[in-house]
Amino acid sequence: MRIALAQINPVVGDIAGNESLVRAAIADAKAAGAALVAVPELALTGYPPEDLLLKEHVLADAAAALERIARDAVGIVAVVGFPEADGKVFNSAAVLADGKLAGTYRKNDLPNYGVFDERRYFEPGDHGALIEVDGVLVGLGICEDIWSVGPPESDEVDAGAQLLLNLSASPFQAEKGMLREQMLVDRALHYGVPVAFCAQVGGQDELVFDGRSLVVGSAGEILARAPQFESWLLTCEVDPSERRPGGSPAGGSVKVIGSFTTTPPSADTSLDHLVARVLDDDAAVYRALVLGTRDYARKNGFSGVVLGLSGGVDSALVACIARDALGPEKVTCVTMPSQFSSEGTFNDAVELAANLSVRLLELPIGELMEDYDALLAAAFAGTERDLTEENLQARIRGNLLMALSNKFGWLVLTTGNKSEMAVGYSTLYGDSAGGFAVIKDVPKTLVYRLCALRNLEADVPIPESILTRAPSAELRPGQEDQDSLPPYEILDPLLEGYVERDLGTDALVGEGFDREVVERVVALVDHAEYKRRQQPPGVKVTPKAFGRDRRMPITNRYKD
Repeated sequence: MRIALAQINPVVGDIAGNESLVRAAIADAKAAGAALVAVPELALTGYPPEDLLLKEHVLADAAAALERIARDAVGIVAVVGFPEADGKVFNSAAVLADGKLAGTYRKNDLPNYGVFDERRYFEPGDHGALIEVDGVLVGLGICEDIWSVGPPESDEVDAGAQLLLNLSASPFQAEKGMLREQMLVDRALHYGVPVAFCAQVGGQDELVFDGRSLVVGSAGEILARAPQFESWLLTCEVDPSERRPGGSPAGGSVKVIGSFTTTPPSADTSLDHLVARVLDDDAAVYRALVLGTRDYARKNGFSGVVLGLSGGVDSALVACIARDALGPEKVTCVTMPSQFSSEGTFNDAVELAANLSVRLLELPIGELMEDYDALLAAAFAGTERDLTEENLQARIRGNLLMALSNKFGWLVLTTGNKSEMAVGYSTLYGDSAGGFAVIKDVPKTLVYRLCALRNLEADVPIPESILTRAPSAELRPGQEDQDSLPPYEILDPLLEGYVERDLGTDALVGEGFDREVVERVVALVDHAEYKRRQQPPGVKVTPKAFGRDRRMPITNRYKD
């Protein structure tokens, strides 16, 4: 049987636009001779729709769109993800055949961890579902349903399923793609039937979906794989005639939705039997950052982006991502030197902008700083210069970037990384001011790796001096990050343990970190929660990002 997996990029809330994507996918699948086409989880509303699901008119609009889409399902069976309102709300897959809605499957396992809040919105289904397409029994599932062995898939296989089809919206994070693929291989081997996994692609606020739709044979072989981070229609021939033994009966119930016969075009229709190359982890992270930035700007209607270009490694990486995401004509960089800025960093910023072919504005802030000092002289009388004056520089720069944003409709990209954000090494309403924090989930050591990776391309945009110069905020003479922080080679693994693995002080010391350093860093992380709560959204690439993933109280007296 020929199947098609439509790896589409929906926009949350754009039901009309998403309807068009689904209808186009059905038409393309029919043209490719597919008997069965699938689109991702909640494709009609986009994922995650969050509190849009609390609005009855949103659910009604999705149902009306589904009814219109059903008319296209003639000569093909379409399985479409949508929110089903039936007294309660379900995360469902609609089965469309013969021009009408033939039945629905309701997601059984609702995730409620990390970035997921599905139990806030949905009721779980309580059984599997089988459909028969051209004599082949297909068991249905949605995302989390297949991540563990058992119902509904075990019930479906026990009832005779010859193919398992899963609709998914599985967010990207580093290394997750390979784990997900191995899980699908394990399920195919365990149940002894092929598995087809239809994934979403695209950026949605802090989340990026990498696609990588997949068809796995019953012996665990990869039959087809769609590219990562691209919209794609993946078609594949699946021969489920021989089932391998596997899986034990679970004793649950299975709903038989219907039997459908299709009349696809001739067998010589060209197929996209693609097994796409898998990107390595750092390359995948870079692509995720590019896609997340592109879709955030595009889907929210920004005409372009603007960022401060300091001549440092963080802003260099963000400038490369912005240029690769949107094209040079939509990127404006601003250099804002003060009396503490070095000639080297200024020259590097100019060279980088030229290499990327992006517009560069120069707005010196020395005189503005003098004006601030004069204005505040009476109020600050009798005090010494300290962080206050240093932070004024960052806030002046933030004001200038926001003025450009207001005037030209540009999205301000902030350039702070995860290491700095974790310990509060940023200025509230200064370098943290903006609309999208591109690398907020990228540790500093990964920033350097991504810059080196980008420089492997033909244009080699980042000057070597940016990569070799000691990191500095350049807010006072001779300042370096390591004056205030442990070396990033120590800080990043320590933060990974405390933030992502929730290890306490004793456990971190047990892993070899110095106790004094651990206690200092833990205190910095805890104290900076109020800053992080006010940061703009940014792309999630690690297992636990600040924001949706990690929700700590600001007022918190627990001390480890």
